[in-house]
Amino acid sequence: MSKLLVRPRQQPAEDGSLVLVTPESAGWGHVGFEVITLAEGGLVRRGTGDRELCVVVIEGSAHVLSEHGDWHDLGGRSDPFSGMPDAAYLPPRTNLSLQGGRGGAELGLCFAPAASGAAARVLPGADVDVEVRGYGAQERRIHPILMGDREADSLLVCEVLTPEGHWSSYPPHKHDRDALPEESLLEETYYHRVTPARGFALQRVYTDDGTLDESVAARDRDVVLVPRGYHTVSAPPGYALYYLNVMAGPARAWAIANDPDHEWTLDGSRNSDSPAR
Repeated sequence: MSKLLVRPRQQPAEDGSLVLVTPESAGWGHVGFEVITLAEGGLVRRGTGDRELCVVVIEGSAHVLSEHGDWHDLGGRSDPFSGMPDAAYLPPRTNLSLQGGRGGAELGLCFAPAASGAAARVLPGADVDVEVRGYGAQERRIHPILMGDREADSLLVCEVLTPEGHWSSYPPHKHDRDALPEESLLEETYYHRVTPARGFALQRVYTDDGTLDESVAARDRDVVLVPRGYHTVSAPPGYALYYLNVMAGPARAWAIANDPDHEWTLDGSRNSDSPAR
C-alpha cells in the first residue's frame, strides 16, 4: 500500500478515533489530522498543547466545550454532501470536550503548530462564502472554512465537493516551495468521503523530477497525504466525492503553482487540441 494512503480503523478506538495522522506518522512538521466518531451523548476529551485546532463537524451534530465557552448543537447536516459545515476554532493550550449531539457526529480535528493562536470562536457554516471553481468536468464547489481571510496562526482548512465524473484540484498544482509571493510551502491532507460509500476516488501526487509519482485509489474515509509535488483528484462516474483539506507550513499563505503542462486547461475557450503554450 502507498505510504501516502492512510486507511481508517475497521472500528473506532475507545476514544472514538477513526483515523489519525500526526507529524511523526506523516514524516513532516506541521499538519495533524484526526477523525473521531461520537454516538449521541458520547464524550471525548482532547488538549491542543502547542497547536491550534479547527473542529469541523463533517456530519451530525456536536457540542464543543472548553474554558472558552460551551458551544452546543454545531453542525446538523446528515452527511458532508448536504448542507454547510459548522466548525470551531480553539487556540493553543486549550482543554476541550467533544460530545455527540442528536444522532451522533463525525468530526474532523485539524491541528497545526501555533504560538499564541487567534481568538476562540465558532465558525458557522452560514458565514461560509461558497466558491464554484472550474468549468465543465472540472467544476467543483469549495467551502473555505478557515482560509486566509479568517484569523489563525498557520492552519488553512477547506472542504471540496466534486460531482460524479468530475476532476478536482485541477489542473494539477503544487505548493512545496517557500518562495512567496509565487508559491508557498504547505503540507496537506485530503480526507475523502464517497457516495455511494462503496465507490472510490483516484488521486495522483507527483514531482517534476519523478522522485514522487503515485496514483492511489482512495475509498470512503481514507486520508491521502500530500507532502510535496503536484496533485489532482478525480471522482469516477456514479460516485460523488467530498474531501476535507488541512494545510499548514512555515507561512500562512495559499500560493500555488500549476503544472505548466496542464495549465492551459484553465482556459475554457480552448480545447484539447490547443497547444499547451
